[in-house]
Amino acid sequence: MKLVRPLLLALAAVVAGCGTVELPPARVADGELPLPEGYTGWSKFLSAVQRPDAKQVREIYMNRAATQGTAAAGFPNGSVFVMENYAAQANPDGTLKTGPDGKLVKGDLLRVFVMGKQAGWGEGVPEATRTGNWVYAAYLASGQKSADNLGTCRACHVALKDKPVDFVFRYDEYFSSKRSQALDPALRLALAQPAGTATDLPPAVLAALHGGR
Repeated sequence: MKLVRPLLLALAAVVAGCGTVELPPARVADGELPLPEGYTGWSKFLSAVQRPDAKQVREIYMNRAATQGTAAAGFPNGSVFVMENYAAQANPDGTLKTGPDGKLVKGDLLRVFVMGKQAGWGEGVPEATRTGNWVYAAYLASGQKSADNLGTCRACHVALKDKPVDFVFRYDEYFSSKRSQALDPALRLALAQPAGTATDLPPAVLAALHGGR
């Protein structure tokens, strides 16, 4: 009996500790990603993306894990993006309506696409259409699953396989914007000016900012 109690205590400690262990997530295939609740409260990847070719305006959200991504390393496992596709409003003559800012005006929500990344996800996808560990899902405006062919999503994203952008469209645009937002306001203003514009910044700093242009 003297040995039983220490063993039970040790077992209890192990069991208690297991509650803090993160188990590997279940493998998820295309179409199995849920539509995240409350995603509109997430950070924006990009806003009011203009797609006159598709007659759409898009809003793209990213979860907290995705915000930890870097231009050099891409996005970590656990990253999720949600893209809302809105119809662009049209004028009576069929041309696309623009607002005072010159941008397309959002109409009805058409689709919501989800893109998620985790180790082991996407396994079993033919190599020709595999996009790393990313998988995809599509939803109607109502929140119900859409019958869209997710192979179309893969066909678009796999086209980026030879670019260092982690299969994510507008990768460079996002990280360029992120770098710009991190700059001091005076530096952002200087960088926005044509090379040679008079500022209070030292010439060497201006040359570095403009990259010699």
